[in-house]
Amino acid sequence: MEDFFTEVAGGFLYGAVGIILLVVGFLLIDLLTPGKLGHQIIHDRNRSAGIIAAAGLIAVGGIVTTAIASADGSLGEGLAETAGYGGVGVLMLGLAFGVIDLITPGKLGDFVVGEGEQPAAWMTAAALLSVGAIVAAAIS
Repeated sequence: MEDFFTEVAGGFLYGAVGIILLVVGFLLIDLLTPGKLGHQIIHDRNRSAGIIAAAGLIAVGGIVTTAIASADGSLGEGLAETAGYGGVGVLMLGLAFGVIDLITPGKLGDFVVGEGEQPAAWMTAAALLSVGAIVAAAIS
């Protein structure tokens, strides 16, 4: 029965690390886009902002899932690996956004959250998902 409680506690802790990384990922995307991302999604109903945020969260979720599944050693070591790989993944997503911004004309964040349907949002979402998959594969 003691193993059961240890495993439940471990599941809770891994889940907490994952949620924290999702929040950090969202905050990074918010930082990289003009205005408040949550306001644009909820109040302005900006579809492009929603696409970018969703892609970032899916990418972070994939990275964290792979990190948890690949974790070995003690609970503390596994949590540290998950947090470390997840942190690297979030940083890589920010880097991908920055690189796309450099190679496309204008300011990407302005286009992504602009009025109407923004093709740049789809391109950015694809890049975020691709980077998430690459980092997840690198972990496994």
